[in-house]
Amino acid sequence: MAKLEREGKLKAIVTQNIDGLHQLAGSQVVYELHGSVLRNNCMRCGAFYDLDYVMDPEHGKVTDGIKGLIPICEKCGGLVKPDVVLYEEALDDEVVENAIHAITKADTLIVGGTSLVVYPAAGLVNYFRGKNLVLINKSKTQYNGKATLVINDPIGEVLGTVCEIE
Repeated sequence: MAKLEREGKLKAIVTQNIDGLHQLAGSQVVYELHGSVLRNNCMRCGAFYDLDYVMDPEHGKVTDGIKGLIPICEKCGGLVKPDVVLYEEALDDEVVENAIHAITKADTLIVGGTSLVVYPAAGLVNYFRGKNLVLINKSKTQYNGKATLVINDPIGEVLGTVCEIE
C-alpha cells in the first residue's frame, strides 16, 4: 500500500490495526481508528514514551511480585498507557472525521482484510459515494452486494500481485 501511495494511486489508509506497520512500511497518510501501541503516554502527566520504553521490564511496576507488567512514568510515577482504544472507549473524533472525509472524497474505496463486523469502523463504508467499492477479504462480508468487485483471498497476496503486475 505504501508503494501505491508513493505512486499517487492511494490517498489514505483507514485502519483498525494498532501495530503501526503501515507507517513502518512507508505509508504517510494513515488514520488509525483504534490508535497505536507505538505511542504511549503517562496517564497522570502526559509524558510520551515509545514502544521500546514500554517493552523494557526495567520500567515496569511490581505487581503481584512480577516486575515489568505495567510501565510507569519516570517523571511522576504514573501509569503509562498505550494510545489504543480499549473496550467501551470512544474512538478519537478527529481521526474518525479525517477517515470519513477521505472516504467521502474517494472515487475508489478498497476495503481489505476485514469482515466488516466491528462497529463503528464497519459503518464507515456507508460514507463512500464514489464509483468503485472493492472488497478484499478471505470470507464474505455484509457489503458484498454493494461492491463493484469482491475478491475472497488474503489482502497481502492480492496487493502483492497487483504491485507485481505494474
